[in-house]
Amino acid sequence: MTKKQERPATRTRLDTRTVVRAALDLLDEKGADAVSVRGTADRLGVRMNTVLWHAKTKTRLLELMADAIIAEAPLDALPSAWDERVAALARRYRRALLTRRDGAAIVTGTYAAEPATLRFAEAMVEALLAGGLPEREAVWACWTVVYFALGLTQEEQALSTADGERFTQALAAGVYPSLARTAPHLRDASFDDRFEYGLTRILRSLH
Repeated sequence: MTKKQERPATRTRLDTRTVVRAALDLLDEKGADAVSVRGTADRLGVRMNTVLWHAKTKTRLLELMADAIIAEAPLDALPSAWDERVAALARRYRRALLTRRDGAAIVTGTYAAEPATLRFAEAMVEALLAGGLPEREAVWACWTVVYFALGLTQEEQALSTADGERFTQALAAGVYPSLARTAPHLRDASFDDRFEYGLTRILRSLH
């Protein structure tokens, strides 16, 4: 073959899943603040326009990342009792958030009407309806469980960057006597226990 007839090197064809996976790898490596269209493109060794072809905008990229994170919460082999099913789903949701660095921050900052997110919401609302809740209460209870899981997990994942010394100094000033009195509990980092406590209280309120 002459040089003119040589075939160009074969390139791996990108798809949306590959782009999202690269963005999630970037998230795990550098955290939520580092996630960007340009950073994802650099990681893949392509131009920004290539990433934008699949993700359109950074907002869209984050939505797809959030859905991929929620997809890690399995929906099979759930308990038959509605309240146990809700509890199992909540625990799986939290574990999915924890599988990724800043996973809760990514999901909290998006409104992803995507397949995995919708499937999870369907399973949760279905369980709550099975418990006899009216339609509006089923939806609001779903939000309550999800928001609780997101908030606590986001705090857990941000703990390493928290300024504990500033908190201690603020309480030592004597301006917040109730907080100072309960300070050991406020510093409690037993997130598994805190999650189970909150989830139990929510479920009790629904009976």
